[in-house]
Amino acid sequence: MINPLLDTSSLPRFDELRPEHVLPAIRKVIEDNRAQLDELLSSGTTPDIDALVAPIEHMDHELGRVWSPVSHLQSVLGSKDWREAYKQALPLLTEYGTELSQNVDLQRAYVEVGRNLPVDASEASRCAVDHALRDFHLAGVDLEKAAKDRFKAIMQELAEAQAGFEHNVQDAADAWTLPITDADNLLGLPEALLSRAAEDARKASLDGWLLSLDFPTYDAVMKHADARDLREAMYRGWVTRGSDQGRDPKWDNSAAIKKILALRHEASNLVGFDSYAEYSLATKMADTPDQVIAFLRELCAHSRKAAEQELAELTEFAGTPLEAWDVAYWLEKFKQSRYSVSNEELRAYFPAATVNEGLFALASQLYGIELTVDPDVTTWHDDVRYFTVRQNGEVLGGFYTDLYARNGKRAGAWIDECITRQKLNGYLALPVGYLVCNFQPPNDKGVSLLTHDDVVTLFHEFGHMLHHLLTRVDFPSISGINGVPWDAVELPSQFMENFAWSYEVLTRCSSHHEYDRPLPRDLFDKLEASRHAGAALAMLRQIELSLFDFLLHSQYNPDAPVPVLEVLAEVRDEVALIKHPDINRLPHAFSHIFAGGYAAGYYSYKWAEVLAADAFGAFEEAGIFDEATAQRFRREILEVGGSRDIMQAYVAFRGREPTVDALLRQTGIDIS
Repeated sequence: MINPLLDTSSLPRFDELRPEHVLPAIRKVIEDNRAQLDELLSSGTTPDIDALVAPIEHMDHELGRVWSPVSHLQSVLGSKDWREAYKQALPLLTEYGTELSQNVDLQRAYVEVGRNLPVDASEASRCAVDHALRDFHLAGVDLEKAAKDRFKAIMQELAEAQAGFEHNVQDAADAWTLPITDADNLLGLPEALLSRAAEDARKASLDGWLLSLDFPTYDAVMKHADARDLREAMYRGWVTRGSDQGRDPKWDNSAAIKKILALRHEASNLVGFDSYAEYSLATKMADTPDQVIAFLRELCAHSRKAAEQELAELTEFAGTPLEAWDVAYWLEKFKQSRYSVSNEELRAYFPAATVNEGLFALASQLYGIELTVDPDVTTWHDDVRYFTVRQNGEVLGGFYTDLYARNGKRAGAWIDECITRQKLNGYLALPVGYLVCNFQPPNDKGVSLLTHDDVVTLFHEFGHMLHHLLTRVDFPSISGINGVPWDAVELPSQFMENFAWSYEVLTRCSSHHEYDRPLPRDLFDKLEASRHAGAALAMLRQIELSLFDFLLHSQYNPDAPVPVLEVLAEVRDEVALIKHPDINRLPHAFSHIFAGGYAAGYYSYKWAEVLAADAFGAFEEAGIFDEATAQRFRREILEVGGSRDIMQAYVAFRGREPTVDALLRQTGIDIS
């Protein structure tokens, strides 16, 4: 029987995939790739784009198509078998990837390709070769054998440690529950959440209600629970995930954090960088650690006075000093009092299906694309839908949506690649992606109601998806989001968030779940008026996370490593206004930097937010649905992937370089 993972002729056959398929499939593709690479390098053919680069890109593409569903399923299914298969395959991939990037013969062949590129070679061709040569260096191709071997071993250990970190966070969250028997403790919570909690208690043979530590539950409790003790209990559960303060020490990430930081620093030193922060910036827009730190502190300086005013106003409104578990609750109450608007009132107008339809209509208007559901595509869960993207009848690609929280599913919201666009040597593959969120699950009527914050999140992730789908670059390594500097990759996503604050857009995305009418103008006006409430405090929070991440990686000293909690405390002393208790273990569940791609790069959210706010300014000047502006944004930003210097691309769209002024104005911060 053919291993279904190895069938890359169509979309993944999710109904047939099993964990036992993983290792044989990965071993087979790697074995075939190694044989093909040996053949390419020994053929005697003069290396050029068609003879060398295209085959290498295709080999990587095929491996990516096999690995993508494996990586995806271990994140969304909560299956120990899938997770174990993922963990067993990860060392094979890491070893192969490092081996490839340290292959001196291959690197020399790329050098020759670059040297002999014809004068009329495409910008994408040059970029694909330049990126590959840069990555060879970053992977230690220039090292002596002993150092190469050590670098390879570090990559193996890092991959395993980072995967273990993420699994600890997920396991700790999945195991945490809070039974409630007194209804008074649940006052203020949304009815949909209470119904789900009651059903969870019934399934566990308990009386009353059972609260879980998924994000929709945590978020709702922090914003709406009148019982301060309940908010504190939920907060403590959330901020101690994966730590020594959690319910089970077997999920403590303390040792993993130390190991990850040490390995990253050692790897960076091996290839000539003083710190992992410097290594990280080799593939980003920012040039130096000092530049990043100065950028964050500039934003902090602009934001601090406004944040202090916000906190003072909120404290006065609450009538009591605020703890960390009070701020979201009283901010919600403040918005209701000052602006007569609440997330729960807004939620009634945002059924997930209606929001999706309106979002797709917006994409159609801006970019001329059509998105239609395909019910015949097999998926991994009943909630998942597949959409085909077309323009003028031509299929451009497609994507899966998996929008609702469930036990075992990784927290947060993200997109990932299922298939990357490729068009080389007569082979065409269209882009396909996964769009994953953790919204409140549908109620007994099959309706999931979103907060406006959820709507913004969905627009954000769909911006990433458009970046992946609308690319016109033929080389997978620089197609879509690939090859884009990490501090610019959030530009399309944060840009899309702005449309979720447009009344014209929201009328298409809203329909009251009982009365079937769109969001009223007066309610939108209240929402818009409340937009800046707490915005400066939120800015400081992101700066706190970014500065912690960057200082942790830029100042790491292997001979005397400063404990991560001390680094965090120093950053909070400098930046934060909200005080956290000693039990707070933010780093231990900070998967973005310890298990994801944001190590020494979390600042990218703010960096790209500057680009996004400035870019949206062009739409505000021309009209947010202006066809010429939308087409220019698509052509200069969304279509080019990593095939062009991102600042050059931005200037081609905007006519100038960006400034922080647009972001500060958008946040309601006085820049006079």
